[in-house]
Amino acid sequence: MADTTQLRFAIDGLHCAGCVSRAERALAAVPGLRDARVNLAARNATVQLDGAAAPAIRDALTQAGYPAQEDSVTLEIDGMSCASCAARVQTALEQVPGVVAAQVNFATRSARVTVLGGSTPMSALETAITGLGYIARPRVSGAPAPDAAVSEERSARRLALIAAMLTLPIFVTEMGGHLFAPLHHWIMARIGQDLFWQAQWLLATLVLIWPGGPMLRRGLKALLRGAPDMDSLVTLGAGSAWAYSVLATFAPSLLPSGARAVYFEAAAVIVTLILVGRWLEARARGRAGDAIRALVGLQPSTARVETAPAQTTLREISQLAPGDIVHLRPGERVPVDGRILGGTSHMDESMLTGEPLPVERGPGAPVVGGSLNGQGALRIEVTATGADTVLARIIALVEDAQAARLPVQALADRVVRIFVPAVLIIACVTVLGWLALGGWAALPQALVAGVSVLIIACPCAMGLATPTSILVGTGRAAELGVLFRRGDALQRLTDVRVVAFDKTGTLTRGRPELTGFDTLPGTDPDEILRRVAAAEAGSEHPIARAILTAAEARGLAPLTTPVETTAIAGYGLRAEIDGCRVLVGTRALMQREGVDQAPLAALPAADPGDTPVLVALDGQLAARLSVSDAVKPDAARALAALRAMGLRLAMITGDQPGSAARIADALEIDTVHADLRPDEKHAVLDQLRAEHGPVAFVGDGINDAPALAGADVGIAVGTGTDVAIESADVVLSSGRLGGVANAFALSRATLRNIRQNLVWAFGYNVALIPVAAGVLYPGFGLLLSPMLAAGAMALSSVFVVSNALRLRRVQPVIPARAS
Repeated sequence: MADTTQLRFAIDGLHCAGCVSRAERALAAVPGLRDARVNLAARNATVQLDGAAAPAIRDALTQAGYPAQEDSVTLEIDGMSCASCAARVQTALEQVPGVVAAQVNFATRSARVTVLGGSTPMSALETAITGLGYIARPRVSGAPAPDAAVSEERSARRLALIAAMLTLPIFVTEMGGHLFAPLHHWIMARIGQDLFWQAQWLLATLVLIWPGGPMLRRGLKALLRGAPDMDSLVTLGAGSAWAYSVLATFAPSLLPSGARAVYFEAAAVIVTLILVGRWLEARARGRAGDAIRALVGLQPSTARVETAPAQTTLREISQLAPGDIVHLRPGERVPVDGRILGGTSHMDESMLTGEPLPVERGPGAPVVGGSLNGQGALRIEVTATGADTVLARIIALVEDAQAARLPVQALADRVVRIFVPAVLIIACVTVLGWLALGGWAALPQALVAGVSVLIIACPCAMGLATPTSILVGTGRAAELGVLFRRGDALQRLTDVRVVAFDKTGTLTRGRPELTGFDTLPGTDPDEILRRVAAAEAGSEHPIARAILTAAEARGLAPLTTPVETTAIAGYGLRAEIDGCRVLVGTRALMQREGVDQAPLAALPAADPGDTPVLVALDGQLAARLSVSDAVKPDAARALAALRAMGLRLAMITGDQPGSAARIADALEIDTVHADLRPDEKHAVLDQLRAEHGPVAFVGDGINDAPALAGADVGIAVGTGTDVAIESADVVLSSGRLGGVANAFALSRATLRNIRQNLVWAFGYNVALIPVAAGVLYPGFGLLLSPMLAAGAMALSSVFVVSNALRLRRVQPVIPARAS
């Protein structure tokens, strides 16, 4: 019988014994499960399973309506030298019982693992990784510590410099002798060939066992495990050149006549150039993660907490709790999210929202942790700490996007998994081919060609091509106030052909004003407005706020009697006030409730661009309110930029057709769909998709959740505090429509960058591996030197990372200050 593993994990949605029975039946149908028991009291399940069945367990329980809780953990991984290592680590993690999904990012040297809630200890994940020869540790903070990146770069630089100092004498004397014959003759006369080769052996051996030692040991261990990686290729290539040279130096009789030659300089230069390449790569990768580290660095470590009137004490921000009072001096950063109790100042929120101009904040206004205080002193009440703060959620969004695997990466992933074994086979075939065609006399050329194949092959470039571009692109997007909640939205945005907008709060300011108030004869306007204001008092809808503001402007005292209100989605609301039945909403609401609308003919004609709000009292039409909402100042420029990108524009709104048409004409929108309920917007999206292609929907993320979820890409236009909109793929934290154009521009630039990297990574290997094998030798007498192969390999990864870093210079289509 195969070994089984017991897992215990938490389940949601269990309410009774029937739920337990249904959950157990769902689990019993999962292949590989031998036993399943669900505990109602503990709200968990215990299963005996063969192999890795966690994804099937998750899917079965979700389909049954009792989703398993999931935990996510991020691990830092040391020792990965190439994309093949990352693929191997991911496969190992996916085989750990309880793991639902694992994503290993070679660019950030990290793994994001999702497990069934409470089922898999951290030690099991670490053991799976250490069993492959790598070092794993849980990530403690929200992002890799700057010290870790600096330490990695310093270590790589130290090893590269040591190797370079040891290699330089070999390279200068050996290659200099080839290029300048008098130098060669002088060395042979003064030192002699044997002593000269022995000196090269000493220096080359030091290079291999000192700065190159960690890399070669990792490669050897991977070979012995039967799982060769990039380090294994270097170990075989440099080791073969070194071993052949040792034989030529100390046991020349073992080699065929005429084949006595040394390649110590090749072995040393190979290791040195690869170490230099990894130093440059570490330096570039450190810069690639600057954006998220800058976000982490926004939060101060301590805060002054009020302990008594006019008395404060310094406290770690981890010790703050909602309700604490924090004192903030001019020029300090806000430690956590809060609400101003006293003082007025201008806050710089540019690192969070991309908005360059400071915004004024006074008593009662919210402030966001990480913002920079201006010249005012403030008393702030803490409202959120830790993972609940806006800054923490922004960091989480960026990290999730950076960990994503785009569909464009699928081919590279498949190639990487077989790349190293394929290179080993090609190298063996190369050596055997040279020997078959040239006999033992061709052994030096066979060795050079085989070593060159091993060294020039580079899976690293393929592994870095996509994740490094995502890392830099999403980081740059965050700096501009564009947060990709899902990394694959980067690629899906490039496929979008239609951008559909909600109207109120998205294209318009979302702060409508009451521009008309017409009542039927025999009614009291003030009493009607007072009742409507009482009915709307609990609503957060922009039109409700406009009505309340108008009532306050007229000096109407709010009603103190109890109000029973029922919201009717897409129509309006119904309220019971002092025994009077009040209806407030659209024409469709009046029709649905059987209210006669014929009396509207007696009222003055309304502006066709205004939104009408009808009022009925006890089933009789009483008044018509007219509401108007101004277009956002940046809307015209943002939509013009989208048209310039070749995108078709549409409006999908619940507002009445006249108001929607007026806004659409002003903004030159191609298609307008008005007077829609929230549930009807999804059907319009399907229609647009069928006619024109993939659709992106832009909304405020409150009433537009169905449309945001139903679009190919949902873009939520929020504020700096509205970053947790679950239905959107992209969140514009600044609330500016210019961010939509910036999101498309960054998406296209990032995908273009990824394709450039992939073309280079594949083209480099496809073109140069045959050259290294000697395909040009018969026709042109050219055989690639292992030293040149090492240089090309080292620079290939540097090229990919450097190309990705160009995304840091992507400029916004519409700068915040201009929009």
